[in-house]
Amino acid sequence: MYIKRRLKDSLTTFKGLHFGSKSRSKSSHRYRVTVGVGGNVGDVKRRFEHLFTFFKRDKRVELLQTSLILKNPPFGFMNQEDFLNSIIVLQVSMQPLAFLGYLHRVEKKFARKRSFANAPRTLDLDIIFFDSRFMKTDRLTIPHLSWFERESVVIPLADINR
Repeated sequence: MYIKRRLKDSLTTFKGLHFGSKSRSKSSHRYRVTVGVGGNVGDVKRRFEHLFTFFKRDKRVELLQTSLILKNPPFGFMNQEDFLNSIIVLQVSMQPLAFLGYLHRVEKKFARKRSFANAPRTLDLDIIFFDSRFMKTDRLTIPHLSWFERESVVIPLADINR
């Protein structure tokens, strides 16, 4: 069951069983990573719950916190369904590029297909912050480019930082 709250016409938030929660455990992993989670194909809320369970069972990561889920309109390619977005905070021991590869494998496991920029997708996982690191390569920019301009990141991020 989800608790629904309308922020304005185009934005609605949901709190559910695992989204909007914080873990009390201490982690032995070294780096704190903030990951943006999104999707707009199929039963996205259910997929988010499966993703939560997947991360909880994976010893390579420690799930620390989840934000509420935000329903918001797409940007870029507009001819698609609204997105659901959330933030997950993980503790990991992987370096940034290795962790990016890990996230791509997780997306693939959840049936992500890459067709074109801003295309509809089952699951989108983006590294927003990786500890307090800054980096820019052809494959990865940390912090995520333009994170502060996207309601899909800022609103869930504000929820976990309360």
